[in-house]
Amino acid sequence: MSKTVLEFDHISKSFFGVQALQDVSLTLRQGHVLGFVGENGAGKTTLMNILGGVIPPDQGKMKLKGKDYAPRNPAEAARAGVAFIHQELNLFTNLSIADNLFIDRFPRMPGLPFISKRTIRRKTVEQLKSVNLDVSCDMLVERLSPGERQLVEIAKALSTGAEIIIFDEPTTSLTARETKRLFALIERLRAAGKSIIYISHNLGDVLYLADEIVVIRDGIVVGTGPKEQFPINRMISLMVGRDISQIYPPPTTKPSKEVALEVRGLSQSGVVRNISFTLHRAEVLGLFGLMGSGRTELARMIFGLDAFERGTILLGSRKGMAFVTENRREEGLLMDACILDNVALVSMPKYTCWRGLRMVDQPRLRAAVRRVVDSLRIKTGPIERQLAKNLSGGNQQKTVIAKWLMSKSSVFIMDEPTRGIDVGAKVEIYKLINDLAGRGTAVLFISSELEELMACCDRILVMSNGEIQGRFGRAEFDEEQILHAAFRGHKGHGGN
Repeated sequence: MSKTVLEFDHISKSFFGVQALQDVSLTLRQGHVLGFVGENGAGKTTLMNILGGVIPPDQGKMKLKGKDYAPRNPAEAARAGVAFIHQELNLFTNLSIADNLFIDRFPRMPGLPFISKRTIRRKTVEQLKSVNLDVSCDMLVERLSPGERQLVEIAKALSTGAEIIIFDEPTTSLTARETKRLFALIERLRAAGKSIIYISHNLGDVLYLADEIVVIRDGIVVGTGPKEQFPINRMISLMVGRDISQIYPPPTTKPSKEVALEVRGLSQSGVVRNISFTLHRAEVLGLFGLMGSGRTELARMIFGLDAFERGTILLGSRKGMAFVTENRREEGLLMDACILDNVALVSMPKYTCWRGLRMVDQPRLRAAVRRVVDSLRIKTGPIERQLAKNLSGGNQQKTVIAKWLMSKSSVFIMDEPTRGIDVGAKVEIYKLINDLAGRGTAVLFISSELEELMACCDRILVMSNGEIQGRFGRAEFDEEQILHAAFRGHKGHGGN
């Protein structure tokens, strides 16, 4: 049996009186992959922040290779051999790969206070070779694909001598080919004796990679053991505390004949070409396509964020449009603002009153925000004090949605609303989309997950290379045909 390299011993932590972790104990063995799963807000990030020296525990202790381990900051954790590969990669995109690998520890010339560029290049080439990334060490990170950037992050971790590597939602922005490449690298790292904690909401990936699995719910470990004991249905039941027999709620309404949004001949050179479609009240219209197909660019043009050269956009109601962006951290939230300010941001003018001066009716606004936060079951401390940056990914996504629910818009554009969140939160968003349609709201649902579009949508449009290559009604939904349309016209595809 492999030796234990890391132990969490009765770890507890709370924030603003909310218990984030309670009496957590688990172990990580050398040369093993530990799958760590739980809903957003379950405590995974808090435990990893304790491991990485970001925050201290309130109670309990850790041991690393049999010795007491209590890092006071991330630098101490890194020196101890702990490395993180975050969902949002920590790279300077305007610098070269070599500069990123050694940004905080440039090697010096012997006996001189000058940086040794020759040493940097040699070591960078070695590390890129170790992760099978065949690019120049002088290439700027901004020119790399998401998968290549992730390999650079892994190379950086290995260059520090890391023995424990934590992968946090590593496949969120990767293509299928890049994901396969990552999995092969993780297998090599395991064979080389590295110990890995793999955190993901893709339970199939966890089951494929892990040796052992730990399930955490509401800050408490509710299951741990060899992966053979954790089929996906059991993982889901342990994560959410109930059986989810129906992940996708059946549609409750039929689309109206009334048009809520019409797009005619929308074109922007090199981005989209001659896009035309209608979206009706009470309809959920799916938009599918491979990475680079133009889906997000189209959504941004419709919402008015990006310009277009030709075409017309017609909104059938004056109630407005909502846009749940795929990049919640940079575009959807004010990360350093509280939940109250974030949720109220769009609807603030509706809660003003005249008292000589135009002022915000704070009690009425606070009550409205509280209602929508409670309705979405956002796990948060006091909404006036809880900062968005301290929420889990799923609760951040719900906060973005809450902001737009306050606006009562007639058209909702939702770009990858379930990306990077757990299965329980996904079910809640599917129900929310269903409820919006039931209230007559028109929903444009953009997703890379074809299964969820086929389950939730009335129609699906398929984009490839900036054009609509297929239109499918519910009776015509066929995975093979939809995928064929997604590859039609795609760069590198042999078809016409």
